Amino acid sequence: MDISISKDIEPLSEFRKKSADFIKRLKKEKQPIILTQHAKSAAVLMDVSEFERFTKKMEMLEDLLEAKQQVEQGKTYSMAEAKERIETHLSKWK
Repeated sequence: MDISISKDIEPLSEFRKKSADFIKRLKKEKQPIILTQHAKSAAVLMDVSEFERFTKKMEMLEDLLEAKQQVEQGKTYSMAEAKERIETHLSKWK
């Protein structure tokens, strides 16, 4: 996802005038658009499917970071311990 300064940054006033065109562009190009207000970044518009993909990717990265931190802190289980914990939790649902 590379942001093009000449193409992907637009003033809020343009969005107000041409919002339908912006939505079509988002659906077609799948590229976020940065809206500016008073020459400063104010908001980011994204296609819904790209937002969902981005959100899932961020959740996965957060999970991986948490797992890495747990390993570094020694908060790990052997395979046998993990299997026992899973079976204990599953038995509660029977």
